[in-house]
Amino acid sequence: MIICVFAVLFLVSYWYTPIYAYIWLLALGFLLLTLADIILLFKENSLEAERVLPEKFSNSDLNSVEIKLKNNYSVKLKVEIIDEIPVQFQKRDFLKTVHIPSHKKMKTSYGLRPVERGKYIFGNLNCYVSSPIQLIKKRYTFNKNQMVKVFPSFIQMKKYDFLAIDNRISQIGLKKIRRIGHTMEFEQIKEYVQGDDIRTINWKATAKHRDIMVNQYQDEKSQPIYSIIDTSRVMKMPFNELKLIDYAINSTLAFSNIALKKKDKVGMLSFSHKIGNYLPANSKMTQLQLILNQLYNVDTKFLDSDFGLLYAHLKRKVTQRSLLMLYTNFEHISSLQRQLPYLKAISKKHVLVVIFFKNTELEKFTEENPENLATIYEQTIATQFKNDKYYMAKELEKHGIQTILTAPKDLSINTINKYLEIKARGIL
Repeated sequence: MIICVFAVLFLVSYWYTPIYAYIWLLALGFLLLTLADIILLFKENSLEAERVLPEKFSNSDLNSVEIKLKNNYSVKLKVEIIDEIPVQFQKRDFLKTVHIPSHKKMKTSYGLRPVERGKYIFGNLNCYVSSPIQLIKKRYTFNKNQMVKVFPSFIQMKKYDFLAIDNRISQIGLKKIRRIGHTMEFEQIKEYVQGDDIRTINWKATAKHRDIMVNQYQDEKSQPIYSIIDTSRVMKMPFNELKLIDYAINSTLAFSNIALKKKDKVGMLSFSHKIGNYLPANSKMTQLQLILNQLYNVDTKFLDSDFGLLYAHLKRKVTQRSLLMLYTNFEHISSLQRQLPYLKAISKKHVLVVIFFKNTELEKFTEENPENLATIYEQTIATQFKNDKYYMAKELEKHGIQTILTAPKDLSINTINKYLEIKARGIL
């Protein structure tokens, strides 16, 4: 650029010799300023920068990324920050500009909202520095190839946990339900050992076995609860950029945390055409971290679910009466009817809650004002699909199966509400 400027100046001065001295004087001044800017900027290690990432990102939440800067120059700097954020965000216009006084430190930050779990790789943190002269920019590069994992929404989990502890659960839609019923539930008949309460002797079993047999009860605060996630193609449908399976995973984590706080045992299971992750119910607080790690790898398959396989697995592995929160989706009545025999069989042994989703996009479409005959026809079909959802919920309840029909965004709140309701009414 400097060579071009001097070439132009030379041609101009060749034809206009009276102003020759002034032109060359300006050129000399420009050259000196440029050289001064170059000398000023190209000192080694004159800018320090660091991208500070959290240990993990929370899926579907706004996560903060912090950038620390230190100006070792003797002048105030203008710094243009271009961070190469992960490809999953499809954002290529990132630019942040800050001004840092001489020999000062500064922090700046920005937020990222991931909608998929997995590994996210950051590229270079590019910083373009210019002095007050602003004729030259120097690029600094930091923190190449940093990686962070995106886990299920632990931010949402902590949010519900905090509000419940703070006794302000009604602010987020959680209901307070009066507790009724007994505090103990029958678990099994076992042989008498010294220390057992003689009031629990089962005289019929004693006569049959010719040994003293007693009824063993479990406290209602240590009941087994399983979150069962359908990973078939029906859970691939996206709402607000997040797949149904991710709503289910976030809800499982938040719900499991609440159940552990209530001293219940929690476990999880995923399935589609085969059984995926399985974690037996446990009441230890370390169970929550195990569930989080299991949920990280759960993803949808492009296959249909085998509810018969699910029934067989539960019959073999979950022998104690449990609360089963089944996250799935039914878009057609025929799909529910195919699985209903297995759901009824599961509900005979356990308390089964089938959780499926409203199609909020269709419901929004049915509320719009039609513009022509074609739109009226489409809205009629959409209304039929919406009504089918409510019919399916009624059909399940008719067979004694608890249901939650919910909008995806309300899933966690409605799931926790149902759990609290079942606990309060002593259904389990």
